[in-house]
Amino acid sequence: MSYLEVFIGLVCLLWGAEVMLRGTVAVASRMGISPLVIGMTVIAFGTSAPELVVGVTSALSGFGAIALGNIVGSNIANIFLILGATGIVAPILVHPRALRADATVMLLSTLFFAGLSWRATIGRGAGGILVAVLIGSLWNAYQREKKGRSAAAHLHVREAEEYRDVDVNIWAAWGFMVVGLSGVVFGSKLLVDGGVDIARTWGVSEAVIGLTLVALGTSLPELATALVAARRGHGDVALGTVIGSNIFNVLGVGGISALTHPLGVPEQMRHFDLWVMLAATFAIYYMLMLGRPIGRKISLLFLLAYGLYIFAQGIGADKIAGWFAGS
Repeated sequence: MSYLEVFIGLVCLLWGAEVMLRGTVAVASRMGISPLVIGMTVIAFGTSAPELVVGVTSALSGFGAIALGNIVGSNIANIFLILGATGIVAPILVHPRALRADATVMLLSTLFFAGLSWRATIGRGAGGILVAVLIGSLWNAYQREKKGRSAAAHLHVREAEEYRDVDVNIWAAWGFMVVGLSGVVFGSKLLVDGGVDIARTWGVSEAVIGLTLVALGTSLPELATALVAARRGHGDVALGTVIGSNIFNVLGVGGISALTHPLGVPEQMRHFDLWVMLAATFAIYYMLMLGRPIGRKISLLFLLAYGLYIFAQGIGADKIAGWFAGS
């Protein structure tokens, strides 16, 4: 029954996130909101909606380890799995001018989130700071790109255009948004409940379930978006979507989840998983700064890295964390 719950939850998450995102973009467009704002905010929020709902649901249910594991695991999957799979479909051309600012925000946000996590607890005060940093960074980026219409601004506009193919009236768009959100909430509840049951059945920690099963499930919208963009020859849009999602995960999902309920950080995450997330973030940041394309060789390395990470969870990442903690 637990596996059926997880399967139905994953289907509802993927379907609900897609429907909600397209409905939200349609509503925003018909309300006169510019494609720039849609690309900067709505797309990042929409693709991270499963992480947000799972984070809040887990925190309210007392499963803070799943909420945190979902954030860390999703960011790792976004870089190693999603960009790896996307680069296999079509090489991703990197334009440093378009992504330098966003990539820097991603790096600094990830470092800040990791720093808070190493304190063993992310309280409501820290959660409020994370949300404030997200709002401030979005406002600063909007003001900067609105004035200069930089390469980054054009990329955000193209992100919005990926979802502007739904020709519906305003009421139908609202209906898509509400129905999609309902699917995300329902799917998140099934995924969390089923994941907790599986963890108890197999004797693994809730953190491991959050880092693997739940994180992979909530990353499905980003994966679908990235693969579609790659097939259309818009690999840079896929990269921009991943960067925006990673920023929103650590600041928005992390902040709102902590505001809902303080999050205790398991030792395994402090000594192993946070370091993997930082390594993945530094890897993509380094490539962006160099302007190197993400071709098939690098994509295969990313996929191998993700496979090794999942393997480490299978053999006991808590033991690996213990080795690092004791060294």
